[in-house]
Amino acid sequence: MIGDGRAFFAWLVTAKLVEQVHTPRLMRRLGAKGAEALAADARKLREWAREWLLRWRNAPNDDYGDELKTLNSYLSRESRYRQIVSTKEGLALDTRTRIDTADEVLAVLAAQLASLVTEEDPALLRSCAGPGCTLWFVDRTKAHRRLFCSASTCGNRAKVAAFRERQKE
Repeated sequence: MIGDGRAFFAWLVTAKLVEQVHTPRLMRRLGAKGAEALAADARKLREWAREWLLRWRNAPNDDYGDELKTLNSYLSRESRYRQIVSTKEGLALDTRTRIDTADEVLAVLAAQLASLVTEEDPALLRSCAGPGCTLWFVDRTKAHRRLFCSASTCGNRAKVAAFRERQKE
């Protein structure tokens, strides 16, 4: 699929997983076919994670040794370095992630998954109720009754659809 790699990089930037300044260099390094292959690998990781997260959400205390081994293999691809940055409080040592290869991009995605399973309550993991939406979210609302990944997109679409349905009647 032509442009699939570009769309994937645009998503990485929008999701704030990769800074915009890194994408042109990485796109040049990978080339169009490499970027498309990376997007395909990311989709495979997403589907693997979706299956695992469904099981983890329903049975968080089960043995997930194989899944952890797979996730750790992705995490081992990450390349980090430290950099001194200037902040409002003065100088600070910051850890940055190097993103020069496809493996390092997949490691960034795996790190997000690792943060989810180590820091969040599995009972709060929800899939969006929006028709056709495949996104998941962590429901941190007080009553834990959130339905949509985003009130401004999926939630608004549902409200508009309900309004139009009421107008038909």
